[in-house]
Amino acid sequence: MRTIENIGAASKASGVSAKMIRHYEDIGLLPKVARSFGNYRVYSANDIHVLRFIRRARDLGFSIEEIRELLGLWRNKSRSSAAVKKIAGKHIADLRVKIAELESMVQTLEHLTRNCHGDHRPDCPILDDLSR
Repeated sequence: MRTIENIGAASKASGVSAKMIRHYEDIGLLPKVARSFGNYRVYSANDIHVLRFIRRARDLGFSIEEIRELLGLWRNKSRSSAAVKKIAGKHIADLRVKIAELESMVQTLEHLTRNCHGDHRPDCPILDDLSR
């Protein structure tokens, strides 16, 4: 099995920053990796695969705890896909709520900017709204 001798190379191979690799190891999302005689981390192909999994899950907006669950399910070859689908379905629902909240913010800001004269006068409905 191919190994990567340092965190920089693991970062490049996985697309995860060295800082986040250390963090994921510290919180147990990535199991403690092997160490060389010089106490450098040594990453296996499987470690890189796990890091890519984590990165993709983060790109899709999953929380650390959701990723922890998904990793557990991914490693468990006897699991049902229903458990994975349930996590993804809940995440979709959470994203839809966030999207609705963001759309509401956009509408409010659009309304405020339409009503702001944007001229030399000090009157500003945007600041008035923020100061309420």
